[in-house]
Amino acid sequence: MPRKSPLIIGHRGAPGYRPEHSRSSYELAFALGVDAVEPDVVATKDGVLVIRHENEISGTTDVAQHPEFADRRTTKRIDGEKLTGWFTEDFTWAELSTLRVRERLPRVRTSSATFDDAQPILRLPDLLEMISAASAEHGREIGLVLEVKHATYFEGIGLDLVPLIERDLRAGGWAAGELPLVIESFESTVLDRLRETGIAASFIYLIEASGKPFDLVTSMGPEAPDYASAVTPEGLDALRADGISVNKRMLLQPGNTIVPDAHARGLRVFTWTCRPENQFLSPRFRAGGGKAAFGDYEGEWRVIADTGVDGVFVDHPDLGVAFFR
Repeated sequence: MPRKSPLIIGHRGAPGYRPEHSRSSYELAFALGVDAVEPDVVATKDGVLVIRHENEISGTTDVAQHPEFADRRTTKRIDGEKLTGWFTEDFTWAELSTLRVRERLPRVRTSSATFDDAQPILRLPDLLEMISAASAEHGREIGLVLEVKHATYFEGIGLDLVPLIERDLRAGGWAAGELPLVIESFESTVLDRLRETGIAASFIYLIEASGKPFDLVTSMGPEAPDYASAVTPEGLDALRADGISVNKRMLLQPGNTIVPDAHARGLRVFTWTCRPENQFLSPRFRAGGGKAAFGDYEGEWRVIADTGVDGVFVDHPDLGVAFFR
């Protein structure tokens, strides 16, 4: 019996072709046939949820070219990592709305970089409206896979993301279970709190290939369990979520049993991120031509597909749809 094809999730839209999290990135992902799109949300100082991969925005916006914001450049420690730049929580939405988005990897994705400085940052409600409109336009139900970023950090500075997310999902009609909603995070505690709000969603625990989750490090210190322990049989037994989303390197390790172990417990498994460029491929699938050239991505993706994974995050939705579906 043929296996069901995995959910094709446009990772930040279609960032292989357009600057990530831009309006055109999402519109292209819809047109190329994704089942769902994945935004990341962080907060402004006045409690607006904006769609950025992280709260430090110097690499994906033109903020450095705005002299009126020069004094906002600062150094902070985010989830244990020291970062210097501009941070969303130091701006109001009115201020952030004056910025324009940029390609994160201009040397690798040169074509995408030609769209720099043309589009504003999106808020979560903006994208919710876009998904609803695109579902009607394309004649299929398009889902939302919402990633919550830096929840412990934001709560620590007085910007609790949980009520902000609940507010926007309820206002947009996404909280009652009538639309396909997944909420994911690298921090299990925020997933627990969001479930307690009564939002009808699948809750997915994001798992890195190494390291420890920041929320547990904050509460438990050195005794905090690492991510790897979450995919052991014992870790999966204790999981308080509907599934996991793992770094693809974990599925590419020979002999791993992550997917069958999770499925045996009724859990879904997603993986991230399927990209065709040499820079992002496992070494054995790379080809000539430099970092930006496409390697044997189909060879890598075949290994991933053969695990029986339930969902894949892709940067090039057309390639993902053509291969996995």
